[in-house]
Amino acid sequence: MIEVKTDLFVAQVSAQGGDFVGLELNNYKATEDKSKVFRLFDEKHLYAAQSGLIGDSLPNHKTLFTVVPGKRELGAGEDTLELRLEAPASGGVGVTKVYTFKRGSYLVDVAYEITNGGQKLLAPHAYYQLQRDIQAPAGESRMVSTYTGPAVYTEQGKFQKIKFDEILDGKAKFEQKADNGWISMIQHYFVSAWIPQEKLAREYYVRKLDNTVNPVVTAGVIVPVQEVAPGDKAVVRTSLYAGPQLQSILEQLAKPVAEGGIGAQGLPLVVDYGWLTIVAAPIFWLLEFIHKLVGNWGWAIILLTVLIKAVFFPLSAASYKSMAKMRTITPRLQALKERCGDDRQKLNIEMMNLYKTEKINPLGGCLPILVQIPVFIALYWALLGAVEMRDAPWMFWIKDLSSQDPYYILPIIMMVTMLIQTKLNPTPPDPIQAKVTMIMPFAFGFMFFWFPAGLVLYWVVNNTLSIAQQWQITRMIERGGKAANDPKA
Repeated sequence: MIEVKTDLFVAQVSAQGGDFVGLELNNYKATEDKSKVFRLFDEKHLYAAQSGLIGDSLPNHKTLFTVVPGKRELGAGEDTLELRLEAPASGGVGVTKVYTFKRGSYLVDVAYEITNGGQKLLAPHAYYQLQRDIQAPAGESRMVSTYTGPAVYTEQGKFQKIKFDEILDGKAKFEQKADNGWISMIQHYFVSAWIPQEKLAREYYVRKLDNTVNPVVTAGVIVPVQEVAPGDKAVVRTSLYAGPQLQSILEQLAKPVAEGGIGAQGLPLVVDYGWLTIVAAPIFWLLEFIHKLVGNWGWAIILLTVLIKAVFFPLSAASYKSMAKMRTITPRLQALKERCGDDRQKLNIEMMNLYKTEKINPLGGCLPILVQIPVFIALYWALLGAVEMRDAPWMFWIKDLSSQDPYYILPIIMMVTMLIQTKLNPTPPDPIQAKVTMIMPFAFGFMFFWFPAGLVLYWVVNNTLSIAQQWQITRMIERGGKAANDPKA
């Protein structure tokens, strides 16, 4: 086992196949034991990056390489570090596998140097694959689960997730041939991806490994290597990204080579924003902008919530006005119910006449809220998918916005705010519906006990602002409608 140290990570490379079998990320703590660093590639978890050549007697990921002596740690003032591994010569063909690590980068250059000392023309192919078991990452909550598994991107097929179950059942469908794109293995907050050079023909594949107690799958790509005539040399290079799903890094890599990227178009899509990516992506951009100003992700969440609440103020105000008007006529609705008895048809007619007289839309409190739901769901996914929240403190007892509140204080506060909102809303005329309405704050509050603190913080702030707005509007309308509260009116 060869260990290579850079400023960002410690990599373990096996002599067998030259596989990338271990990767410790210096800037990220382990999910469960915060005294340790996070491991992305791991032999224990069966997660590795493998590669090899296809052709007669050419080395693959099972070949035993010889490690060329050299430096193993990126020193001060050095920008690159090479690890060279030589395959046993066969038929006069020599192959050296070269890893190039760069300062300040999670991107690793993987190259094969081929020297044809034989008598035959070589026309090899190179393959690059990610091998992983199908277990969810440590610490993944059932209440807040995110996608784990392979994904492929091509300009034709766009971003395509390939679920583990589909691979095990042999039913995986995705764009297999292209001259662009990349293949990856995604988990919450982190990603590894093989990214071949631009405009190079390639074929993507996924398969399951047989005879394993713990199911293991591989997801990879095959690319052609230029023909190597006897006495000639050739080099094939491919990039491996293995690290956090930092939007700033992924967006830079997605740019064309001419603009300083590597042409990994679509790579930012590995950050899982669900089906509302078109809304969630700009929301996170705004959140990141606010964070640059305040320097704390917790306060950035609070300020973003205030900003979104301000944008939707007219809609929210319309909703709360409608609910406040409903509260003013609640006694009259109750009187109508008593007067009509079991005659539901007569009750409905009288209620509609009352709504018409008082110029109240019974759905007015719901429709404005429905318009806002996509934005709030998008914000939920933006907060859930941002690795920037991982181990990010807010203040006091909140040391990690991506983990649940250790003392459940925020969920309890959220539960209280929901109860207050329930009290401010008009009481449903149906007794069963009224009971369900009272139970909802406790059900949601209990569920949020296991949600990341950053998400709960957002809901607490949003609810608090809603209470203030709703209370003020309700007070104004009820002051002007006291006469309407008389059932005899």
